[in-house]
Amino acid sequence: MNSRRKELRVLLVGSGGREHAMAETLAKSPALSALFIAPGNPGTARCGVNVPIGAHDVAALVTFAREQQIDLVVPGPEAPLVAGLADACALAGLPCAGPTQAAAQLEGSKSFTKEICDAAGIPTAAWERFTDSAAAIAYVRRKGAPIVVKADGLAAGKGVVVATTVAEAEAAITDMMTGNTLGDAGHSVVIEDCLIGEEVSLFAFCAGETACLIGAAQDHKRIGDGDTGPNTGGMGAVSPPKGFGRAEQEAALDLLVRPMLREMVRRGTPFRGVIFAGLMLTEQGPSLIEYNVRFGDPEAEALLPRLTSDLLPALHALAEDRLDVAPITFSNQASVCVVMAARGYPGTPEKGAVIRGVDTANALEGVRVFQAGTTQDMAGDLVVSGGRVLAVCALADTVQEAQKRAYAGVKAITWDGAVWRTDIGNRAL
Repeated sequence: MNSRRKELRVLLVGSGGREHAMAETLAKSPALSALFIAPGNPGTARCGVNVPIGAHDVAALVTFAREQQIDLVVPGPEAPLVAGLADACALAGLPCAGPTQAAAQLEGSKSFTKEICDAAGIPTAAWERFTDSAAAIAYVRRKGAPIVVKADGLAAGKGVVVATTVAEAEAAITDMMTGNTLGDAGHSVVIEDCLIGEEVSLFAFCAGETACLIGAAQDHKRIGDGDTGPNTGGMGAVSPPKGFGRAEQEAALDLLVRPMLREMVRRGTPFRGVIFAGLMLTEQGPSLIEYNVRFGDPEAEALLPRLTSDLLPALHALAEDRLDVAPITFSNQASVCVVMAARGYPGTPEKGAVIRGVDTANALEGVRVFQAGTTQDMAGDLVVSGGRVLAVCALADTVQEAQKRAYAGVKAITWDGAVWRTDIGNRAL
């Protein structure tokens, strides 16, 4: 490693549990000299310096990075990338470990992803795109249920309805397209066949036509135990997923990721950054649900504590449009992550309650608590400020022990209105 890489000044963008997990991971790197997080949260403040700039404020982020002579900008969430953060960084001569705005359309537009899949021969559910709600409803009535309704644009993980009845699909279409529940994101919808199987999340570093496997996790999307209730941004995760080992992960990269990279190069919009492929393991084999252009949340909180190699050089290489030669290595331990949310989520979460016990939970063996929807009040107390509030994660030699530790962490934390699932990890057992 050359001397320049030993002294990297890094700006991490975002404020959620994923960014807290990334900040802790980056803070361990011998290649780091300074870490800034914009805007960060009370948890990231222990890993570096929080900067009061919103993740969407691309111009202010670039100005700050230039003033602070930042060597690497690391995007956490998808919105700044879809808004053109990497392009703005390139214009300013700042290395950014994320895709261009054109390549970020893989996450910014569901229909764009479907077109890429069709062109590249990637297995995915049959689909149609609609900008007219009457036509969408007529299609659903013709196709029947179960059927999946997706907002075409970004909806923070809440723009997907797996409808078990035609009436439920019609209600989702009306809500998104005419009820404006998701703003511009839902004015166009993609309706697709419902895939049956186990859903897993696959992660890879990508540059041009090359993909390098990071690892995999399994998210639990619905709010209630037994996968009931509405979809959320994710209520918990397990890594590695049961029955989806390294060989299966590599095969899925060959089938679902590398052909996409070749098609993106062919179109003149090469992808570089982290790809998070959501896939369904069907009886016919893996099928693509969606691409995301960053680490998952809460998958990152489950995956990154297992990482035994250095994340920073890998991200720095991506910013220079290449892949790091050092192998990505993980411990053989299992990781279970349980999300604690605010009452009312994924609708209107109740904010303002004082949170107790985070330090107690962090002191438990194998437990790490990553902060997401938190802030500090005038008295210095930690309070609820968002829907998904904390990600309580635990490492252990078995899924059973990791699950036990994670729920011991959950039990140590209290606030009025805390909700969580009690079955994260059960599927892996």
